[in-house]
Amino acid sequence: KYSEAELDEITRKRYPTPEAYEKDMPRMFRDLGFSAERADYLASNIVVQPARGSGHAWGAQLRTAPARLRTRVGADGMDYKGYNIAVHEMGHNVEQTFSLKKIDHWLLNGVPNTAFTEALAFVFQARDLQLLGLQDTDESAEALRILNDFWATYEIAGVALVDMAVWHWMYDQPDATPAQLREAVIQIATDVWNRHYAPVFRHKDVVLLGIYSHMIERYLYLPDYPIGHLIAHQLEEHMAKAGKIGPEVERVSKQGRIAPDLWMKGATGAPVGAEALIEAATRALARIVPSN
Repeated sequence: KYSEAELDEITRKRYPTPEAYEKDMPRMFRDLGFSAERADYLASNIVVQPARGSGHAWGAQLRTAPARLRTRVGADGMDYKGYNIAVHEMGHNVEQTFSLKKIDHWLLNGVPNTAFTEALAFVFQARDLQLLGLQDTDESAEALRILNDFWATYEIAGVALVDMAVWHWMYDQPDATPAQLREAVIQIATDVWNRHYAPVFRHKDVVLLGIYSHMIERYLYLPDYPIGHLIAHQLEEHMAKAGKIGPEVERVSKQGRIAPDLWMKGATGAPVGAEALIEAATRALARIVPSN
């Protein structure tokens, strides 16, 4: 509904500096359903800073320290991409704040693994336009959002499969040279593409799945992204029934670093799984493309 140029103009005007975004956080938290007291509490525990890279969230270790939100802010202000990232990282910061400062024992602070904090960040990120007062009221918007989530999960799942296979290869080849690793990544990426993507795109031997920069350079965590999308959808379905997301985000974040399925059952009543997103995507597709 909105072009990127239009969104850039809106976000640059509203957030010319990191401080402007930080000052607006209490309002954003209230709009997400947090009470005024909780909104002020969260904002007082998050510091917004400019990022040198794309952006990230850095949680505290001390309960007396703030979480840090970092995103790109250009000389002419925060563009839409920087804003979208900021809202995602803000979701991480909210989880980090609650799961550290409101958990009953420090050793239980956090969430079961990276997939869970990514899921909560996705919940926030999906509401970036809402927080700008640009919520799309088109009847098909929800169906399109679900299909977008399904497709994003399908895309990043391929990268995750490559990541896992590459790490298996490195353990099996501990003396491999950089050149050998490069060739292995290319071959693995091609194999994963041909198995899971070529039947859909009808184009073989594509190496695109090997391009993700976090692979090798970071620890094995890319599988947390597709799992995070699955968890996010389950949370979205639960929160849609609950109404406001603020209280539910706090409730689930305060469960702590327990077993994944136990956390998920406490949050939504069901273990982690792909069924909810697949079923929702099937219904959404039927709505967008009715059968004859």
